Amino acid sequence: MPLRALGLIAILTVTACGSSSDMQLYPIAGPLASQTPPAVIHAKAETTEETSGALTFRLADRTKCSGTWSALAPKVVSRTRGVSLTLRGGPGGKYDNSTESVGGINTGEIYAVCKDGTKVQGTFVMGSSTTSGTGSATDTRGNTYKLLF
Repeated sequence: MPLRALGLIAILTVTACGSSSDMQLYPIAGPLASQTPPAVIHAKAETTEETSGALTFRLADRTKCSGTWSALAPKVVSRTRGVSLTLRGGPGGKYDNSTESVGGINTGEIYAVCKDGTKVQGTFVMGSSTTSGTGSATDTRGNTYKLLF
């Protein structure tokens, strides 16, 4: 389940709109971590170019999970307005609006519910305009996961 949540976090990374991103959840504590080898959960995050989207994955016992990922990606809005004394500026001068991402570290969260009622939730960090990140997640079965994407 936590792997599913981590997959949701991967969606937050920047990729083509409508595309998906794969993530891996590695058990580091709990019942799954004691298995040899420990089960790795592969999650798929959708709409990774946006700031939130759908997350899907299957737990180690094949229980289907679905949820949402959401990231905080700060934006800067700039407006330009002025008077132009040239013909190129057009009547009334120059006017422009633009929005761009702020560079830095973005934080996010994942939350998913499985068919059997298991809940997975976690947090992650990623660099602005990157497709990689790291975080952690837990499930209601007592497992803790390391999230990598």
